[in-house]
Amino acid sequence: MFTGLIEEIGLVSSIHAAETGTQLQLAAPLIAEEIRNGDSVAVNGCCLTVASHRAEHLTFDLLEETLDHTNLRHLRHGSSVNLERALPATARIDGHFVQGHVDCAVRVLGFDSVSKDYRLEVELPADFNHYVARKGSIAIDGISLTVAELLTNSLAVWIIPHTKRHTNLDTLQVGDWVNLEFDILAKYVERMLPRLISRE
Repeated sequence: MFTGLIEEIGLVSSIHAAETGTQLQLAAPLIAEEIRNGDSVAVNGCCLTVASHRAEHLTFDLLEETLDHTNLRHLRHGSSVNLERALPATARIDGHFVQGHVDCAVRVLGFDSVSKDYRLEVELPADFNHYVARKGSIAIDGISLTVAELLTNSLAVWIIPHTKRHTNLDTLQVGDWVNLEFDILAKYVERMLPRLISRE
């Protein structure tokens, strides 16, 4: 479980085919000191397991399922990624509950400066739009954000300068791919409603 509060911007050292599948290696000097093999780390909001680490570098094995449904398939040497370690049970909870289970990867439609803030608009596939509510929570590349606008085929959020500077949004451009994870509460409601209705 994560909160959507980014701890560090990591840099991709390499992503390549290996005997175990695709391996992703990141430089993450801030969090690597306290990481152990087997720990969970959200990389652009995708929960991955640390396969090995050396000095400031973390290595992850990527499933084909992960590559097919996230923006990790678009990473290249030098790409920046958002990193967050799993939430310890004793920690203060900010943001919102993020599982690290990415629902889909979508394109950025707009990223505009408005006064001192930024308006980010991304695609919203029809299969997922029922999970989104205005003023509800959403994770974009692992960042806990609040939905400001619900449009026909997209949604928009507002980004404060601090968030832009301290996440990989600082290098984001129109046309880039971002990961979306919708609020877990909406998914459970969808799952339970048919049962409740059938009992009436």
